[in-house]
Amino acid sequence: MDDIMRKIADLPKLELHTHIEGTITPTLLKKLARRNGVKGVESLYEFDNHYQWNDFHAFLNGYDLVAQCVQSKQDYYDVVYEYLAQCADEKVIYVEYFASPDHGWSAGLSYEDMLDCHGAAIKDAERDFGIICRGILTAIRHLGQAKCDKVAELLNTTKSEVIVGFGFAGDEVNFPAQDFVSCFQIAHAAGYPATAHAGEAQGAESVKTCLDLLPITRIGHGVRASESDAVVAELIARNITLEVCPGSNIALKIYPDYASHPLRQLVEAGVKVCLNSDDPPHFQTTVGLEYKRAAETFGFSASEILAFSQNAVDAAFCRPDITQHLNGILQDANGKL
Repeated sequence: MDDIMRKIADLPKLELHTHIEGTITPTLLKKLARRNGVKGVESLYEFDNHYQWNDFHAFLNGYDLVAQCVQSKQDYYDVVYEYLAQCADEKVIYVEYFASPDHGWSAGLSYEDMLDCHGAAIKDAERDFGIICRGILTAIRHLGQAKCDKVAELLNTTKSEVIVGFGFAGDEVNFPAQDFVSCFQIAHAAGYPATAHAGEAQGAESVKTCLDLLPITRIGHGVRASESDAVVAELIARNITLEVCPGSNIALKIYPDYASHPLRQLVEAGVKVCLNSDDPPHFQTTVGLEYKRAAETFGFSASEILAFSQNAVDAAFCRPDITQHLNGILQDANGKL
């Protein structure tokens, strides 16, 4: 097992599902809170490397308080750069993160300001660590259809190399996908691929709705598709990749334990899956830990785990030249297994 774990630590990894405000560590949070005079954050963390909360409502409240500490272009730069540095240390070669203009707007930042600071951090991280990163413009469904449409319209009005796709997150239970078809149509008409959160808090029917109504090639989470053989078959037939986040699913009690988690079931059925961290310090995980857990907990071999990285490359929204570069790295790694 030690030999396998060393191989996995060295494997090239990718991250296609993380919320950038959700990557802020308690250590960085303290810095941002001091910088911006935000009080009350001390109750959020128990140790320097993770947050404490006891239910989903407390998690959401804590997440929002952490996000409120990001109030300037320098803050966003620090958040993006620090996260990419951490990823690069775990041999992550490519990241796509969810970037929400609504968070920026609430902090008084224009979308153009957000693009500037995100772009600067991404450029500097690639220079310093060799990691490549892009953003997915993300609408928050519980803010309503009009707000989601407004976010999607940014894809028509402001072009940027930083943003390569569209998605939406938020309250899956009370804001079903069928109410948000218009924002995905706007993104699709603008030429952007899309992903949608589904099959996390809700069951396979939520995944089915997204497949039926939205122009998507990926689904965020999607694990509860495992509750329907028909939905699993449709995922396979349509070559839809699931952005699976096992640590998040356990932390949020979507499943009671890893033995109940359907990761292996989905993979063995033939569904394309990649591994992700979601909101890493909130769930006491990282991309590297998710890859490690795939071996230790789910029993995947090093070559099977490298296939998660290949699935992520195949599903990424990046340019063809970047895809070619990433495939070259994976081919080299495969030759060393």
